[in-house]
Amino acid sequence: MKIILPQISRLMLALQPEGAYAIFNKAIALEAKGKKIIHFEIGQPDFPTPKNIADAGIRAIRQGLTRYNPPLGIMGLRKRIAESINETRGLDICENNVAVTPGGKAAIFTAMAAVLEKGDEVIYPDPGFPTYYSLIDFFGAIKKPVPLLEINNFSFDMKEFRKKLSKKTKLVIINSPSNPTGGIMPMKDLLEIAEASRALNFWVLTDEIYSKIIFDNQRYPSFYAIKHVQDRTILVDGFSKVYSMTGWRIGYLAVPERILKRIEYFMTHAFGCTATFTQYAALDGLNGPKESQKKMVNQFEERRDLVVAALNKIDGIVCQKPQGAFYAFPNIKAFTESRIIE
Repeated sequence: MKIILPQISRLMLALQPEGAYAIFNKAIALEAKGKKIIHFEIGQPDFPTPKNIADAGIRAIRQGLTRYNPPLGIMGLRKRIAESINETRGLDICENNVAVTPGGKAAIFTAMAAVLEKGDEVIYPDPGFPTYYSLIDFFGAIKKPVPLLEINNFSFDMKEFRKKLSKKTKLVIINSPSNPTGGIMPMKDLLEIAEASRALNFWVLTDEIYSKIIFDNQRYPSFYAIKHVQDRTILVDGFSKVYSMTGWRIGYLAVPERILKRIEYFMTHAFGCTATFTQYAALDGLNGPKESQKKMVNQFEERRDLVVAALNKIDGIVCQKPQGAFYAFPNIKAFTESRIIE
């Protein structure tokens, strides 16, 4: 007798693996066998969490701060995040615009769940963070990738962006500085996207997780800082990168207050809440000294200069200096298939 088993949903079948994690899993398996591995797969700092932040997390655990907390996060952290956004972007938001999430990916998932329906069109950067296009498929939306141009410091191909816009555009995703190019979108491109958002009435998800890892003493052009975009924009940010807290799993959203209650309902059922002690650790990161973060960014800049210079010495490779984040994105078009075989 043939046994027929129930099948999983089409939503789950739409999900694809993330290449970096697939390689990471293999690397961990090799390490377990005693192999020495240099990790290039997962986008995370190789620096420890700053001591003051780690100590705050340990202290919170010892104080018994390990129970449930409100789905949107502890009030002290939400208020401090709002203050930090205001300080860095010249705004006047409050805790009623902030939701704390268990990591940046949870923030992206929550944001897309809040605005996407089947058949909506989503413009996103290509190349880009794999979670973007995987979740577009998950929600049954339509992918509209826009190339990042090397000649434009890996900002959008704005001509292609204009072509991809339509009445069905529901969401435009920005990631600046970019994973994986390290490019920063110039303000003129951000302003054009902001104007298009007003004209065509679509949402913008601006992923600014690398906004504090900026090189060459640049001033960071934040989409979220543009006047009058906050009512149709969702900011994704967090503590994983510049605070070296990837495994702590803590990120956040800044959203229009009018959708916060629905965000809260979703997070209640999807995550319950973000771990309490990690929030107290993050709060100490915002309030405490910044020397560790400054040293880390300076070292990333030194490494960038070293790696890019070395890549550009290789015949056939051209590599721009990334303006932020901690990635190098070399141009290897000169290597044809036949040359690689040779």
